[in-house]
Amino acid sequence: MRIATYNINSVRLRIERVLDLLKNSNIDVLCLQETKAENSKFPESRFIDNGYEYCAFNGEKSYNGVAIISRVPLTNINIQEFVNTHARHISTDLPDGTSIHNFYIPAGGDEPDRDINPKFAHKLDYVDSMTEYFKSNHDENSKLIIVGDFNIAPYEHDVWSHKQLLKVVSHTPIEVEKLNSLKESINWIDVAREYIPESEKLYSWWSYRNKDWRKSNRGRRLDHIWVTNPLKPKLSKFEILSDLRNGEKPSDHVPVIIELQE
Repeated sequence: MRIATYNINSVRLRIERVLDLLKNSNIDVLCLQETKAENSKFPESRFIDNGYEYCAFNGEKSYNGVAIISRVPLTNINIQEFVNTHARHISTDLPDGTSIHNFYIPAGGDEPDRDINPKFAHKLDYVDSMTEYFKSNHDENSKLIIVGDFNIAPYEHDVWSHKQLLKVVSHTPIEVEKLNSLKESINWIDVAREYIPESEKLYSWWSYRNKDWRKSNRGRRLDHIWVTNPLKPKLSKFEILSDLRNGEKPSDHVPVIIELQE
């Protein structure tokens, strides 16, 4: 089972990129964020025509939006009402009973001060509500996967400069504290750092402002896949497809993939 997460920054604009990813990387389940398509305009038929007949999506016009695209059956599709949801969550069960939750956590605006920036306050409250949800409804023995654009790079080497970004939204201490509380809620496992040591730089996002993104390499690891302990023995592979930051009209994010043994 190969599971990927990808902030596509408009699924209709980049549908060919998504279909290429599904084919070239042999993806079974793909979780998308920032689909930017209301449900009536989601390109479901394109996925079905390419062998992915199970589609679950929660969208709105021009902003946000999440989707789960699969070639294996999806059941118990659910949308949770977190703080000011705005099409940021969708979950489903896979055939083996594992539940997968796909999130697009709010970016938080530019000023890392909840008293003067409502967007930052919304982000912190949203992560708190996620923590409370998982603590109240699951435990560390539940078979769960959580994926998505978390808009937080928690570790020192998840950003290009720890010192310079400590006061920049996505890497501030309060955001990291909130994300760590979520991680500790049911002892989530950050799959990326199971494969790549925390001492090594690892990114999944590079700003559009950097024309030569690879040369400047000012990235951040904003896209995550976490699993609970029952799934840890099944982990067999982890990938970040950084080359997909290239090409015509790329997203500023790249896909993150895990592989689970049956």
